[in-house]
Order: sequence, then C-alpha cells, then structure tokens
Amino acid sequence: MKTETILVHGEQSFDPVTGAVSVPIYQSATFRHPALGQSTGYDYSRALNPTRSSLEKALALAEHGKYGLGFSSGMGAVSCLIKLFKPADHIIVSADLYGGTYRLFSEYYEKYGFSFSWVDTSDFEQVEKNFTPQTKALFIETPSNPMMKVSDIRRCADFIHSKNGYLIVDNTFLTPWLQNPLDFGADFVIHSGTKYLAGHHDTLSGFIIHSNEEAEKTLREIQMSEGATLAPFDAWLTLRGLKTLALRMEKSSRNAGQIAYWLRKNPAVEKVFWIGFPDHPQYELSRRQSRGFGGMISFYVKDASIVPLILKKVSLILFAESLGGTDTLITYPVVQTHSAIPEAMRLAAGVNDRLLRLAVGIEDAGDLIADLEQALKV
Repeated sequence: MKTETILVHGEQSFDPVTGAVSVPIYQSATFRHPALGQSTGYDYSRALNPTRSSLEKALALAEHGKYGLGFSSGMGAVSCLIKLFKPADHIIVSADLYGGTYRLFSEYYEKYGFSFSWVDTSDFEQVEKNFTPQTKALFIETPSNPMMKVSDIRRCADFIHSKNGYLIVDNTFLTPWLQNPLDFGADFVIHSGTKYLAGHHDTLSGFIIHSNEEAEKTLREIQMSEGATLAPFDAWLTLRGLKTLALRMEKSSRNAGQIAYWLRKNPAVEKVFWIGFPDHPQYELSRRQSRGFGGMISFYVKDASIVPLILKKVSLILFAESLGGTDTLITYPVVQTHSAIPEAMRLAAGVNDRLLRLAVGIEDAGDLIADLEQALKV
C-alpha cells in the first residue's frame, strides 16, 4: 500500500468485532482473563492497549519498520531509547537538537555516567572527529531544530554501523510522509507525535519506530516498567490526526515555501532558514533523502529589539511553543525551546536573540503573509 493509504487505514481499516470504521477507544486499565493461564493478548494497559497497538502498527507501516512503541510524549520515547545504552557509553548528538533533549541528557543522564558530544552533524567531518571508542550511537535530527541543517542519513548510518553503533533519527519535522530514515539505514526513528502526527495542538504523544527484534523485547520491558505509555484517548486522537497527515503536510509545505520567499524580501529580515531554497547548503541532499521540504522556517531579524513587538503584534499567527498543528505558531527559541542550552553552545549553533521560528500551518498563505507584514512593520 502507498503511504497515504496506510495513514488513513493503518493495519486494519475497521474494528473486526463491531465493524467500526474509527478504531474504538479502549478506555480500560485492565482486561479479563478467560481462565488461568489464558489471555486475550491484553492484560494491563501499561503493557498493551488495543487502541495504542493500532496506532503503533500504523506508524510502523508508515515508517517502513516492523515495530512501533507509543509514549505519553516525545521525551518519554527518547528516555526509553537511551536506556538501551549503559553508563560510560558515549553518544554524538546534533548540536541544535530540541533543547528539551539537551536538558534530559546533560542534567540527568550525564549524572548516571553517560557522555554526549554536541556536534554539527550536517558537517560529517565533525561527526568523525568526535567519535571515540566509547561511542555507541549517533543521534541526529534532520532537518535540525531550529537552524534547518540537514544531515546525511545514509552516510551517518554507514559510519556508525562500521563502528558497531546505532543511528537514531528524530523525524518529527518531516514525518513519514516526507522522509523515511529507516530506508537510509537508520536503526531507530523518534517522533514527537504531539506535532505533525497528531496535528491539532490538542494532545501529547511520542514514538519509537524500528525493526530490531532483539531491541524490541528490551524496549517493551523498559516501556512497561517505566510506565510512560500513551493513554487510549491520546492514541485515538493521534490515529485521527494520521488520517489527514498527507493533506496537512502538503498544505503546510506549500505555505512555507511562499512565506520563506516573501520573508527573504522583507527589509526587517536578515536571513531565512528553509531547506527548500536551492541555495541551502544541503538542498541536493534533501532532495535525495526526502520527498519535500516541510513547513518549518527560521529567520533572523536585523534588530533584536523588534522581537518583542513582533511577538505582540502577530494576531492570526500565534505566539506559542510547539509546532506541526493546523494553526501557524511563532516561537522565540532563545527563551523557549532552547533556553536550557548554555549560551556559548547556543550561539555557536546559531540560536541568538534575533532568531524566530515559524511553524507554518494550513491557513491561507496570503493571510499569514499579511499578518507577518503588519507585525514586521515596527
């Protein structure tokens, strides 16, 4: 089946018992056993729940993987995956990855003996330079958040596999509609399902997708033991979001292209970061490993003093954290998504006080441009 069909129907397009076209919300913590030593396959929702299982299977199909695990947030998924490793292990991580991931790794996992190197993974020489005998994984976000750098998935996979390590790819920005990292050698794909997958700014979810049978058993045990599993209603909301993912991604991508080119001409804007520009350093790489450019844009204004005014003046565009929903959001990374990152590291990555991030939604592009135009007249 084609991806758009998988997103709508999942593994099975109706409930086999009732014929319901919408997957039922199995809002139950526990399940009856037919007899001693017998099970329906579902015992306790912390371990398995039918609604969550339907979503996990659908996403695994969409990402061309065998297994999917659903969590209560993207950070829950990351935390589970890191437990495949042990103290003294070293992981190379994209330098401008989401700030919450930096906080999780630096403030918590480093205390337990893990070590991390924060590297511009779009520069492969930096990846090679930071490899050590203790390196067990390469964790990349491509495109990166918020500087829209693109890492070569195949090259990263080949390199880390030659060293007996894993490649982890955060695919939140492009989703399985536009990019399938497992096809290029990634071992694990991470999603914040809160974003494009659910797509309506109304629920939290996170996912790990992979095809490693041995790791699947371990990850399931970690997921059940820690308990950060996705609730049935939130799983249902994300399933509902998947049905329109292709349509929403295509619309937001078209809108982003129009807005990105308009921003380049605005006198208040110094530089625009969008992977769809032909002069983007990794434009050709993007065309090889993805099927589109997505709806994320970042840009520098010329004067940091106008940032508060812009954020106050936007009206159709909402000043809020997160991304990937139907509504267009504007974010100030230096104080919101990346505030946990030390200033020197943040500045080296390009996240300064003149940077704004735009998560383009599915409204009319002309209306969004009009809102930006009036907000940038300060």
